[in-house]
Amino acid sequence: MSAWTTWLATRTSEVASSHRVQLALTAAVAVAFGVSATIGLQSARRWYEVHDLKESIPDLESPHEVQEINDFGGAVPDDTDERRDDERSAALARRARLGDYDEALILEQLARNRVFLTDEGLAKLRNAFVIVVGCGGVGSHATAALARSGCGRLRLIDFDQVTLSSLNRHAVATLADVGTPKVLCLQKRLEQIVPWTQFDCRNQLFGQKTAEHQLAPWEDGQKPTYVIDAIDNIDSKVALLHHCHKHGLKVISSMGAGCKSDPTRVFIGDISASAEDPLSRTTRRKLRILGVSEGIPVVFSSEKTGPGKAQLLPLPEEEFAKGQVNELGVLPDFRVRILPVLGTMPAVFGLCVANHVMLDIADYPHDYLASKCREKMYDGILAQLQGLEERVAKHQGHNPVGLRIPVMADDVGYVVEEVWKGRSAVSGLASRLALARWRKPEGDWVDKQTPGQKADVLQLDDLVCMTKDEMLRHEREVLKEGKPPEQLYDKEVCELVERRWKEERAYRAQR
Repeated sequence: MSAWTTWLATRTSEVASSHRVQLALTAAVAVAFGVSATIGLQSARRWYEVHDLKESIPDLESPHEVQEINDFGGAVPDDTDERRDDERSAALARRARLGDYDEALILEQLARNRVFLTDEGLAKLRNAFVIVVGCGGVGSHATAALARSGCGRLRLIDFDQVTLSSLNRHAVATLADVGTPKVLCLQKRLEQIVPWTQFDCRNQLFGQKTAEHQLAPWEDGQKPTYVIDAIDNIDSKVALLHHCHKHGLKVISSMGAGCKSDPTRVFIGDISASAEDPLSRTTRRKLRILGVSEGIPVVFSSEKTGPGKAQLLPLPEEEFAKGQVNELGVLPDFRVRILPVLGTMPAVFGLCVANHVMLDIADYPHDYLASKCREKMYDGILAQLQGLEERVAKHQGHNPVGLRIPVMADDVGYVVEEVWKGRSAVSGLASRLALARWRKPEGDWVDKQTPGQKADVLQLDDLVCMTKDEMLRHEREVLKEGKPPEQLYDKEVCELVERRWKEERAYRAQR
């Protein structure tokens, strides 16, 4: 045992005194220390990076950066690259407007428009002065399209600012533009695309008292070539259209894109032909009072609202309970209710407006297909309905002379096309159509309270669409002899009539 111990001690002493072994042990210890130090350093660095990231995220209750983002979007510091790019773009635009820009480059950028409109048409567009009133979803897309297509001068009028909710439909606004005037946002962005275009931006509310100044000629005396109405406030819209009509200024108006979703129902036509559009209806009615009933082209949708579709939303009850509801709008009584807007539809309206303006300025042929091209048919149906009501009144002992019915040609078009889908409720036929009361009128259906006038108390949901032959039979057996319709028609027809009337009452409540 002692010999073994002596031998082991001797060998250990030899190994410990070996230079190679010492180097190997030193290297092993150094590697282990290095690995440990590296792992520790990486862990420390990762901890600091996570800590810095967490610190860079503002607390939701922090008043500084969160408030800055809410008020101004991605507010850009003065020394950022983006700010310097904007300044360079503005400087380039100033030089380009003074003529320091290669004409060949402009024509190359407008090459596709040039071959479409021809040199003469493009020259007219480049020399045009267009005023856009309203620079939201519709107006911004119209402005952007005109600028990109070569329109030389654009005056932009809008009092509003870009908001976060604007970004779903505005043509060029970014998060950094939130809180800035819409007119300046358009100018800044479009100058980066067409620096030679001249902009006159007016951060103002359009009104009747300021119309002369806002629609005045350019500083060198050039009168407006065209005016675009993209206003969503009815009083301002009516004031603009009446002023343009009165002073002979060419104008096109965009009707309501809110609550619309069907681009195949968007038409361009005279304001007198715009039927199922609440904004158009109210605008038309107020213009008639001012003596304007036609002669203004409009972009409108024939789509109607209904169950399951977007509707103009009232404010929640809790908002009314708080009081001071007017403070929720930008201006008193201005857009206090919530208007649902699908982001694509204002773009469709705006591009249709710009398309019309470009074609008209360049004298390019643009005969539009009317929504139905059936205005004469509606006039004929209205005349037949007037005659039918007079015959029924005479049969019941009333004097039919001077009898007036509360139905217009627009109402006839709406009832025939939208309620009855352009077909007879009795046979389903689509030719030689007429309208008639469904049941024999009872009681005081002729109002004689107004001296010298007899008014027919008739509602749209009293009317049923049928062919002329069916109408004559219906007049004889139902409206004069007094038979109930259930005795004359089968169950399916009667159920169809009741169902369509129920739908119409629901639609009317939403219009």
